[in-house]
Amino acid sequence: MEKRAILAAVLMAAVFIVYQTFFLPVEPPAPQKAPAQTAAPAPTPQPAPAPAPAPLVTPPPRGAPGPRPPQRLTTVDAPLYRAVVSSEGGKLQELTLKYRGEKPMVIVGDLGPAGLLVAPGSSAPAAPVPMTMGAESVSVKPGRAESLALAGEADGLHIRQTLRFEPESYVVAVGIRIENASAATRKVTVELPWASRISWTGVPEKFPGQHPIEVVWSAGGAVDRAPHWMNPALEGLVEHSPKLDREGNWIAIGGVWYLAALIPKTAGFQLVTSVEKPEEAKDGRKVSPGRVMVGVRATPEIAPGKAWEGEVAIFAGPKEYRLLESLGIEETINFGGFPIPWYWGGLPMRWFGVPILLLMSWTYKHVGNYGIAIILLTVISKILFYPLTVKSMRSMKAMQALQPQVNALRSKYQKDPQALQRETLALYRKHKVNPMGGCLPMVAQVPIFYALYLALSVSVELQNAAFLCFGRLFGVDLWICDLAAHDPTYVLPVLMGITMFIQQKLTPTTGDPRQAKMMLFMPVIFTFMFLNLPSGLVLYWTVSNVLQILQQKLMNRPERTRATREAKDASRA
Repeated sequence: MEKRAILAAVLMAAVFIVYQTFFLPVEPPAPQKAPAQTAAPAPTPQPAPAPAPAPLVTPPPRGAPGPRPPQRLTTVDAPLYRAVVSSEGGKLQELTLKYRGEKPMVIVGDLGPAGLLVAPGSSAPAAPVPMTMGAESVSVKPGRAESLALAGEADGLHIRQTLRFEPESYVVAVGIRIENASAATRKVTVELPWASRISWTGVPEKFPGQHPIEVVWSAGGAVDRAPHWMNPALEGLVEHSPKLDREGNWIAIGGVWYLAALIPKTAGFQLVTSVEKPEEAKDGRKVSPGRVMVGVRATPEIAPGKAWEGEVAIFAGPKEYRLLESLGIEETINFGGFPIPWYWGGLPMRWFGVPILLLMSWTYKHVGNYGIAIILLTVISKILFYPLTVKSMRSMKAMQALQPQVNALRSKYQKDPQALQRETLALYRKHKVNPMGGCLPMVAQVPIFYALYLALSVSVELQNAAFLCFGRLFGVDLWICDLAAHDPTYVLPVLMGITMFIQQKLTPTTGDPRQAKMMLFMPVIFTFMFLNLPSGLVLYWTVSNVLQILQQKLMNRPERTRATREAKDASRA
């Protein structure tokens, strides 16, 4: 009964195993080179002709864009990441996290920020501002923050941008100052977007979870996300795209383990989103993969000689709960909901998932191995629910003992269902057996085991975390060198299937014998389901099966002792 209930939970949680991250920067134009001039031999001196009048050159209209200067790049080396900042709006041309290996969060043209976009007037579209860079490289040392200053001009606006890099944080603080040097009041549009392509078909992931799958935002005291957690993929935004242009606390785009979030630190910013649908040619080829953009936008009116200032924090990093909690964006971790009771919209799994995550992190600090932490967490959960498990097993054994009498009643009242039900209930009352006694204790445990499953699914700490790693042989890890990846030897899923089969053989059966035989195929089905799941999840399930077998053996010991004693007494007689 326990496995049947948890199977339903697993099928609901399977949609969580998707992985993510993001980018769509604007490609800088190539620097224009002046055509080379070939030197010609000096001509024979001739009498100088009368100079012709210079032609009248019409000046370009006010605000017309001139030739863009060549792009410049500044490298930033920090303890937690390595970045490359472009002079085109100060966008991050490259961002690679130093987190359990190297994790590139930016893919040029497909995923990442577009930099600072400014529209000098209400009619012009916002565009990246060419800027001068204050340094060619920035080195961030532990214990000391560093800043990079950028400056640019846009139609009479003096624009200054300051990027502040903290040594022990994945946050880049973006300070913006715009001064109106013209003689009229200007309504300026300022945007900081982060973009991702919608369709990632055919685009390889450099690490699991690099491609984003959802947009999350906090506004009006509530946290919303799109698409729904039951269908996590950016393709869902094409039909159900969130149309945001409102004040809020933060907005983020990301996946199960990593995300990018924009957090306004000053008033006046709006949360904005836009979705461009994928385009296909008549032959079915994709012309454009489409893209989704999330960001913040401000539209200040700046009087002549005055300046406007704003600040936005950009976070791009792993979804560690404590790390996100310190920024107030911990609800970007998607635990989903358990659909019971349905009229409440589901039981929030965050109530159970967060304590499990914190307990696992606390255990890891003391044992230093996430595999052992998962085992201890599973043992603790089994100990807590041991009384319910015992009650369920005793009820199932009592039902099994009455099964011959129930079958006799079925044969006797085969043509009278009402009499069969009445006599069956009377039999249960006579022997004080509750027909639901074997299921209800298990149902009470399902949300907890489901939350444990989800907590392991969304735990970014398991990436590159070894359990029993003996090195590599012919390019294959031996044995579990990454709890977030599947077991390359497939030994652990096979062990899980074997333990599940043993557990089912030991569990009392109370239903149709043919149905019991069909249930023996469940271990085979589960083994194939778990072949490519993360090793941490398979380890949890295997340990849970082993503990269930031990509990069953422990409960069967008194019966075996009594049967042995009765056999000895009979032999003496």
